[in-house]
Amino acid sequence: MSSVWARVKLIFSLGRARLIEHERVQARVFADEILPNLARVEPYGFSYRPKPDAQTYLLFPSGDRSFGVAILIGDKRYQMQLQEGEVALHDDEGNHVHLARGGNINVHAAGAITLTAGSAVNMTAGSAVNIEAPLVKVNTNEARIEAPLLDVTGEVLDNSSGGGKKMSAMRETFNTHVHPENDNGGPTRVPNQLM
Repeated sequence: MSSVWARVKLIFSLGRARLIEHERVQARVFADEILPNLARVEPYGFSYRPKPDAQTYLLFPSGDRSFGVAILIGDKRYQMQLQEGEVALHDDEGNHVHLARGGNINVHAAGAITLTAGSAVNMTAGSAVNIEAPLVKVNTNEARIEAPLLDVTGEVLDNSSGGGKKMSAMRETFNTHVHPENDNGGPTRVPNQLM
């Protein structure tokens, strides 16, 4: 009976990872016990490779220390502080995708964000999409804005080259604008008359 109890006590252990590879982990369990060939398990669709000295949670079927499985590897050094119910995907460099309270999703990259799609990129936000970056590059064959860009009065705004004028004000400026059409003293455009 004592040998059975001894094996039961060996079924689960906590350790520190020394070497972490894609399929295997080497971990120190006790001060003098290093397990060199533990199997590593990852959830489907999610891969991660922690840094050395991460906490390892080990399972040994039948209490046999010659075969162990790292069922979870965590690292408190890089945890994010989250509110109740929040979720985050993060790393040791400060990159993160944070599903925050209020229906907000925050994406932070210490370097560049690269989005590559085989067909189309679809994004839906309940309130706004905010991009803060020193440079935004778009490399595409076609770009569409399929919703009207309107202000609260229903006017289309042009804030890029029209000085923030509404389209109706820009048309008024165009309709009353006169100048020589070329350097040879050509005809002057008559206001409100299309050429």
